[in-house]
Amino acid sequence: MQAVVYRGPDDLRLETVPVPQIQSGELLVKVAACGVCPTDIKKIHYGTVPPPRIFGHETAGTVVKLGAGIRGFRIGDRVALHHHVPCLKCHYCRHRAFAQCAGYKRTGITAGFEPAGGGYAEYVRVMPFVLPGVVKIPARNTFAEGAMLEPVNTVLKAVKRLSLLRGDHVLVTGQGPIGLLFTKIFSLRGMKVVATDLLEHRLKLALEWGATHAFNAGSQTLTGDIRSAVPVLDAAVITVPSEAALHQAMGLVRGSGQILLFAHTRKGDQSEIDLSCICVEEKDLIGSYSSDFTLQEEVARLVFSRRLDVRPLITHAFSLGQTRAAIALASSPTADSLKIIVVQ
Repeated sequence: MQAVVYRGPDDLRLETVPVPQIQSGELLVKVAACGVCPTDIKKIHYGTVPPPRIFGHETAGTVVKLGAGIRGFRIGDRVALHHHVPCLKCHYCRHRAFAQCAGYKRTGITAGFEPAGGGYAEYVRVMPFVLPGVVKIPARNTFAEGAMLEPVNTVLKAVKRLSLLRGDHVLVTGQGPIGLLFTKIFSLRGMKVVATDLLEHRLKLALEWGATHAFNAGSQTLTGDIRSAVPVLDAAVITVPSEAALHQAMGLVRGSGQILLFAHTRKGDQSEIDLSCICVEEKDLIGSYSSDFTLQEEVARLVFSRRLDVRPLITHAFSLGQTRAAIALASSPTADSLKIIVVQ
């Protein structure tokens, strides 16, 4: 089969590799769509993991082979995959810190080599311990919608980390595909969103996706403009790895409010903050990383009902052989690009 193999920093090659051999209790899935995720982009660009690997974890496709003992699936099922599932038994899981569970950190989907998701290949092997996360795609929905379950899950998990009430105001910095998902989900839950971005086109989209206010993040009067429009901000979500955005949010959010980091994933990045904001003003600085397996059914209802219609987010689709171009565009988005997917 054809697969895009990571061979080192910024080195992706379309190669012929063996179709994965499944074992008892496993599925073989023919990939139809796989989203391009910033997490994989960082690994590819910075070389943070050793090669060779086949990346791609926002994956949907068709079941083409069943391992012995499989129950609940049939050949021909259209499915969305979930590459991390926690053990639900350890200390971390008992505290619902699923992303810290040792079992969760294992990747249960592979197209070969060290398991890394495998969505940039024609076929993937789905291991038994992640089968509970596999979701069947309804007939009316597309594979692309199925591939969006994983990023929507990560956003919903983060939203649920915040102690917000209906009518509260929340700042969402960055209105790329993830920022727009935050904006829409907050809006659906009755919160009022103040959106910021550097691109005017995305600010217009933010208003269409439910934001009540939208401001250009590059404006010299941004802080004053936000304070004039919204006297009290209850929380902020930082969807871009920007230190300036963090400091700005710390200053804008009310006492006892929350600031959530969603994109500061690079090890070693540091920032100076006024600790009295946390101690005296009782502001919470928290993070959210990856997805929550226990939200899969809620996410599937949200996406497949199209109450959260993800289809307008998908602006560009590339073939498997064009995966490098897909990753390049996602790394350096244009004014009209949002979610990038690889389709087969």
